[in-house]
Amino acid sequence: MENENKSGSKGNLIFGLRPVIEVIESGKQIEKLYVKKGAEGQLMNDFKDLCYRAHVRYQEVPVEKLNRLTRGNHQGVVAQMAAIDYVALEDILERVPEDETPLIVLFDGVTDVRNFGAIARSAECAGAHGLIVPLKNSAPVNAEAIRSSAGALTRIPVHRAGSLRNTLKALAAEGMQIVAATEKSRKLLYDADLTKPTVIVMGNEEKGVSKEIMKLCDEQLAIPMIGAIESLNVSAAAAVMLFEVVRQRIG
Repeated sequence: MENENKSGSKGNLIFGLRPVIEVIESGKQIEKLYVKKGAEGQLMNDFKDLCYRAHVRYQEVPVEKLNRLTRGNHQGVVAQMAAIDYVALEDILERVPEDETPLIVLFDGVTDVRNFGAIARSAECAGAHGLIVPLKNSAPVNAEAIRSSAGALTRIPVHRAGSLRNTLKALAAEGMQIVAATEKSRKLLYDADLTKPTVIVMGNEEKGVSKEIMKLCDEQLAIPMIGAIESLNVSAAAAVMLFEVVRQRIG
């Protein structure tokens, strides 16, 4: 627990009611916000009301978790700051060069930080124009994720979506095809036309793409497998998907 100071900060952590209130009021992006379970008092009530008005989500946790995060005077509140600046969905689309076909990767429940970082690295190498992550049930974009991505997460735009369903509907309205990776499909990856504007959806490490998201997909594609193991790690599968896009578009 090094580099703590009286101002209420440690690395990418901000703690204490007043420092966290200042962060929220400044509009800076918070990755996770933890509040002591059962905390009461007028100042705490005012703080929770501010979170509600600012649309900042928080998680109530036992005080032991807060104590593990910092030895400072957290007053029942610890915020983990975002390691990158998230962008609006419109920004991703507007940044696509006119002579390039849009390619976006959407994460549906990918929770392992190293997998997340590895997919981001493959996406950047394949020339993807942006990543979309959900507000909930997703690996955090933190220092470890940035390291795992070899810095790709500081180079490729990332949008944090409150609703993946609405986001996919918006992308479909922009003329993009939605493609899901799943070993359950009879259609192979190599039989799809990926030269079109495309969103590649990568699902949870164990459960794959969720049913509600799968319903919104135009294509469900399987990577052909020859060996005895039936599926690839999600980051390996993403790399195969992404570089099939590259092959088709430059071929």
